Amino acid sequence: MNRKNVLATALLTGLALAAGYWWGHWSGAPGGGTRSEAGVGGDAGQPRRILYYRNPMGLNDTSPVPRKDSMGMDYIPVYADEAPEGPQVRISPNRLQVLGVRTETATRRVITRTIRAVGTVEANERGLYAVSPKFEGWITTLIVNTTGAAVRRGDPLLAVYSPDLVTAQEEYRVASASLQVMGEASPEARASMESLLEGSLQRLRNWDVADVDLADLRAGKGVRHTLPLRSPANGIVMEKMARAGMRFMPGEPLYQIADLATVWIVANVFEQDLGAVRQGQTASVAMAAYPGRRFTGQVTFVYPTIQPDTRTARVRIELPNAAGLLKPELYGTVEIVAGDRVADVSVPESAVLDSGTRRVVLIDLGGGAFEPREVELGSRGDGYVEVLTGVAGGERVVVDGNFLIDAESNLRGALETLGGHAHGGAAPPAAADDHAGH
Repeated sequence: MNRKNVLATALLTGLALAAGYWWGHWSGAPGGGTRSEAGVGGDAGQPRRILYYRNPMGLNDTSPVPRKDSMGMDYIPVYADEAPEGPQVRISPNRLQVLGVRTETATRRVITRTIRAVGTVEANERGLYAVSPKFEGWITTLIVNTTGAAVRRGDPLLAVYSPDLVTAQEEYRVASASLQVMGEASPEARASMESLLEGSLQRLRNWDVADVDLADLRAGKGVRHTLPLRSPANGIVMEKMARAGMRFMPGEPLYQIADLATVWIVANVFEQDLGAVRQGQTASVAMAAYPGRRFTGQVTFVYPTIQPDTRTARVRIELPNAAGLLKPELYGTVEIVAGDRVADVSVPESAVLDSGTRRVVLIDLGGGAFEPREVELGSRGDGYVEVLTGVAGGERVVVDGNFLIDAESNLRGALETLGGHAHGGAAPPAAADDHAGH
């Protein structure tokens, strides 16, 4: 029994040695299907050619010879078959998932440019009225005695006494009585008296005495020593300077009334957006006082001056206000629709890395390779920007994680080559001679 076990063990050992010899022979033969560590991407059995060594932390630092960084980590070799053909950067697929890199295709799109600004509600200047008597007098009664009171056209505001008003009424009364007893007088005399009668009545009208307050005088009921002054329009009393018992002079303002059926919102638009603003454009306004509600109006005027401290221009937008919700000095956010533009190539605004002097996007070449492209931009709107040069339609651009790619790669070194190499041209590695001694 023991002899059988020994023979079986010897037989299995011989078969294992034969299989190992056969596998080793064919795996080492040309075309045997295996690749040595140094031969990945090249001919079997041929060592891979190392171009340079790059910083393991992704810094813009390379070396022509092996070395370690300040933390003792070995520099990573870059082989000839891995070197990018141009100003490119590479990130491992696993690292891309960690960074959350997301791409989007550059496409043709209609870009609606929307200009955003802040503004304040003001009274429509065309609806401002001042109540200023044209005669001297005294205020006997204040009928509307509070600021902010709503008034209608023709409502009495106050009652006044004025010697001028009394004198004009007396002239009318005397002329009217004289005309009644001039039945046998000549036509010329009657015409003269009628002219005097009409003149005294017209004088009262010129002093803004309403016809309704002259009805008693014309009916022969006598002279009134106090007469009311009435509101010239519908609106709100914005200012009240009148006080009971005060004396006023001709032209002295007693009330300021504003018709708020339409209001203005004056928005401060930055000068770089000013060229896109035109009269007649539609504007939408959101008020902090009314969350979730928007008011629509039109741009009616662009003021001709720039405010030097804020570098903004004032733009006037007229809004209907039938419900009276928009009150002067309310603060609002304005969106002006500045028009549509068809962009042959557009990308999300988040795809653009803007250093202030140049604008760059990252093109996804696949397999963790990215090519930085300097671009020229056009119109912006709806979160997208028109690309005039640098990106072709259908190319995929990085829209999320591009700043992290910058931190994880030699992107700065790749950007430096943009000035001297065309897209797709070979770019030599930034290998510094002073690293040779390390």
